[in-house]
Amino acid sequence: MMHADKDTSPISVLIAGAGPTGLALACSLARCGVSFRIIDKAPSYFAGSRGKGLQPRTLEVLDDLGVVDRILANGRFHLPFRGYDGPVVLGDLDMHEGRNPTPDVPYASPLVIPQWRVEEILRHRLAELGTHVELATELIDLTQNHESVTATILHDGVSRQITAGYVVAADGGKSFTRKHLNVGFEGETWKDERMLVGDVQVDVLDRDHWHSWPKHPDGWVALCPLPSTDAFQFQAQIPPDEPDEPSLERFQQIIDERTGRSDIKLYNATWLSLYRANVRMVDRFRVGRIFLAGDAAHVHSPAGGQGMNTGIQDGYNLGWKLAAVLKGAPSSLLDTYEEERLPIAAWLLGVTSKLHKQIAQVEAGAKRDAEFLQLALNYRGSSLSEGEASSLTTLQPGDRAPDSPLQDCSGNPMRLFDLFRGPHFTLLEFASDAPSLNNESLKAFGLAVHRHTIFRSTESPSHGQDFAAIDDHAWKTYGIESGALVLVRPDGYIGFLGHRGSEPQIEEYLRKAQPLC
Repeated sequence: MMHADKDTSPISVLIAGAGPTGLALACSLARCGVSFRIIDKAPSYFAGSRGKGLQPRTLEVLDDLGVVDRILANGRFHLPFRGYDGPVVLGDLDMHEGRNPTPDVPYASPLVIPQWRVEEILRHRLAELGTHVELATELIDLTQNHESVTATILHDGVSRQITAGYVVAADGGKSFTRKHLNVGFEGETWKDERMLVGDVQVDVLDRDHWHSWPKHPDGWVALCPLPSTDAFQFQAQIPPDEPDEPSLERFQQIIDERTGRSDIKLYNATWLSLYRANVRMVDRFRVGRIFLAGDAAHVHSPAGGQGMNTGIQDGYNLGWKLAAVLKGAPSSLLDTYEEERLPIAAWLLGVTSKLHKQIAQVEAGAKRDAEFLQLALNYRGSSLSEGEASSLTTLQPGDRAPDSPLQDCSGNPMRLFDLFRGPHFTLLEFASDAPSLNNESLKAFGLAVHRHTIFRSTESPSHGQDFAAIDDHAWKTYGIESGALVLVRPDGYIGFLGHRGSEPQIEEYLRKAQPLC
């Protein structure tokens, strides 16, 4: 290894890779006050769309991180497919027709938005929190012991060593870190499954439909308008024996041949790429003090729009756990990252591969099942999911904690998501009478646990931390009849469910996941 100067100030976390995964993790750490650096070897920010859809569960994550309003302002719900057979319009299809917001699911369908815009918004949020991405900075070596990781980075031809408590590799499908650690990346490459993808401008097509020609014998082609831009994303399946070099001329040839139209002219291409279907994942997400996240840990078909979403949720899951351990929680908490996210990655590879084959056999606008919204994904089998849900609620420990409308003691409207927002645990006591929680309960955890009482709509809350459930909605959504304690994790999943009076069990639970103040 080359000689490297040593940076004198150690940091808690080094994040390698500033795509959606690394940025979501960085925002999570920044709001917890964790010292970190986020680097990316690219000399400039990526300008292509790559992914272009955010699932409802990811929108909830971005709500918690404080950016969802900016995200929604730059995206679009319910962009219908318009199918064609040559020049003939076959009809329109909204894959998510009927999926509209409800009190417990405020974001009910995917949002179309280019990935680079999501990254831009997350970078702005990171800047608001006092940190920025270090571009043109490459991770070139890693060594670790029981106490820290030494990372060697290269910037402007100069190498330096950084000492970090932990390293998170969000450095993509070709991850240097994964290869350096000799972590297996098992799976397959579908050599005959190739697509040409790019961002182009088109004048004659409206921007209110996702235009798709699915019936040509050489494969389908589609042009999707990218909200908040002037561009369309071009996607085209190409046969195994056709040339795969991306160029604007090749894209235009495909449009001419497969649409049967001569008026669709592509121009001003800002990104052109060849996509080969890789379906691979690691067998472990952690090697000592080094973690793998996002595409560094799993790659798959783009069908269903899952990749950017799953990476963001990897970072979101890991962020609060790293922050807690760095502040004194047991280091065993970090084992639950792999425990919870590896099964999700395995699920992801399976469902996207299945959908990919359906699209290849039918059409680009194939209807999506509700599972792709990621709202039903859960951590029920996790060691962080405890309690006695079967006798108390319709939800189970490990499930997503639903939203619900509330009213505070002054009559102002609130939401459960307002109570959850932030890097803390939220303890809800559902009570039909005087609450059993007192100011001394769980006091040892300080502000790491926010406590609230949720009354029925007929009750009038009298304290600032008490709320009434509008129309009893929260009680009905959580399936609670006579009262319960619900502990919601910082990432919005139910960690513990128990009867009123089970504070000792909750305290025992929190000792595994939060430092004492």
